[in-house]
Amino acid sequence: MAAQPLFRMIRRLLRSSVRGCSSGAPVTQPSPREPSRPATEELSRQRWQFLREHTAPFSAFLTDSFGRQHSYLRISLTEKCNLRCQYCMPEEGVPLTPKADLLTTEEILTLARLFVKEGVDKIRLTGGEPLIRRDVVDIVAQLHQLEGLKTIGVTTNGINLARLLPSLQKAGLGAINISLDTLVPAKYEFIVRRKGFHKVMEGIHKAIELGYDPVKVNCVVMRGLNEDELLDFVALTKDLPLDVRFIEYMPFDGNKWNFKKMVSYKEMLDTIRQQWPALEKLPEEDLSTAKAFRIPGFQGQISFITSMSEHFCGTCNRLRITADGNLKVCLFGNSEVSLRDHLRAGASEEELLTIIGAAVGRKKRQHAGLFLTCQDSPPASPVTSSWRPVPAQDQRPRLLLSRLMATWWKTKTPQVPPLAWQWLGAGSPLRLYSSQADSDTTSMCLSPGTRAHATTSGPWAASDQLTHVDSEGRAAMVDVGRKPDTDREAVASGVVLLGPVAFELVQQNQLKKGDALGVAQLAGVQAAKLTSQLIPLCHHVALSHIQVQLRLDPERHAVVIQASCRARGPTGVEMEALTSAAVTALTLYDMCKAVSRDIEIGEIKLISKTGGQRGDFRRA
Repeated sequence: MAAQPLFRMIRRLLRSSVRGCSSGAPVTQPSPREPSRPATEELSRQRWQFLREHTAPFSAFLTDSFGRQHSYLRISLTEKCNLRCQYCMPEEGVPLTPKADLLTTEEILTLARLFVKEGVDKIRLTGGEPLIRRDVVDIVAQLHQLEGLKTIGVTTNGINLARLLPSLQKAGLGAINISLDTLVPAKYEFIVRRKGFHKVMEGIHKAIELGYDPVKVNCVVMRGLNEDELLDFVALTKDLPLDVRFIEYMPFDGNKWNFKKMVSYKEMLDTIRQQWPALEKLPEEDLSTAKAFRIPGFQGQISFITSMSEHFCGTCNRLRITADGNLKVCLFGNSEVSLRDHLRAGASEEELLTIIGAAVGRKKRQHAGLFLTCQDSPPASPVTSSWRPVPAQDQRPRLLLSRLMATWWKTKTPQVPPLAWQWLGAGSPLRLYSSQADSDTTSMCLSPGTRAHATTSGPWAASDQLTHVDSEGRAAMVDVGRKPDTDREAVASGVVLLGPVAFELVQQNQLKKGDALGVAQLAGVQAAKLTSQLIPLCHHVALSHIQVQLRLDPERHAVVIQASCRARGPTGVEMEALTSAAVTALTLYDMCKAVSRDIEIGEIKLISKTGGQRGDFRRA
């Protein structure tokens, strides 16, 4: 900090009514209402070069215990919003802070001035909706006067943007992020619970007209709501200088967050690459939260904000000041310190810096001390995983599943064998589907260990010990190297309750996605071969036979699944059969989810297994 007084002295010398640059030539500050002239821009660039060359070490007050330097400040101008986005707040809104407890314009500028003096070079104005604040243009103009502040941005829902943007640009606004989660006007109204889609589009085109490049469009992707519009958003970048930023759905108070709604970055990327294989990754910018990509020949680009699946906490340089003057060092954290109270109590600049430095110093390594134990999206079906946050402290190394079943099965409708029809009971048509796969190629098989209260045989029919943990209770793979090869076979089953509407479409093969039974059957075959990649402690053996049978049950409006696997080796294949049945069920859900969300998956169970030291098993 010894160099800080020198740097501040330099800045005071440079801060005057007639501002100088490193060349000594006077630089007249342009009026907020007038565009900057090229000569002024060149002199300003030279002055920034001088400041960079004489910059002291970054402020210790804004550097946390992990060495992260916080040069980016987000300031909320208001708690109010003119929309009610479903992922952001409840329909009835949120309780508002009394006006007297909100930061005044002068208090906002005082805090901004203090942070910029310590090294913040980018300020983004947020809300609520910042553009509903009446003095927002004046705030931007006064922020633009701060020496050392390079960028002023705003994140807006776009409703008031077209009307205000010309004035905001003259005041010094340099960057725009516009929130838009759908390109369908009716869906927009459903998501935000208000009208206004055409105003947002008008704002986007006004920003392009005024020369903002790129115009950033933020799209929160939610499974079952707008993930089907990914390709439409990407197509916007063909002829427009947009940066469409796909944001993983994140938890906030009141938004009823559910991990099953989250679509991961990798799943989105796979979907887009199927349409545009030439998609190329762009170099990552320093401290950027986005992974950027571009399609050759397109004007714009796309980006992914991977807050949940691949967090960027390690390079976080952001701090936030809420509308009521609280400093938040992490978006996910509940810890706040009131700068407003200290400011109104007459705290000096040094006292405020001490308070800020203490808060920054307490910042956790990642996501307020939490992280997610899975890197990709959970399945879209009701089948859940152990995908939960765990404390970051005292962590042991743990296995991260980089692919879940809902993300790896992506295919166009394949060519399928002809369907077989049978007539049962009182003559109602029952659609049957059967597939067999015989292979000599090496595939994946799992070690035994499944226990069930049913008929068993053999000297080791039951065990009181878990086979996949060591003596200290840690996960361990079973050593099957000395076990003899025997013939192994297993059969598993599952049921998908579709409901009458989806069942009828499946029965008549009229789904828009194609033949649900055909795709699901092939998914089950593929899943059996990939089981060891999904289940961490399984073994690789050669599967010689896979069969997936699907039967329609009109009485329950259900599809009954039976999957069987066969191999010769030292370990059983029951996990292969169970995985096959489960993924078949998940695929049926995926094929039918556009028709109904009221689909249930259940009764995934082992029916029988033969071979191995533990003997045969048959469910009663």
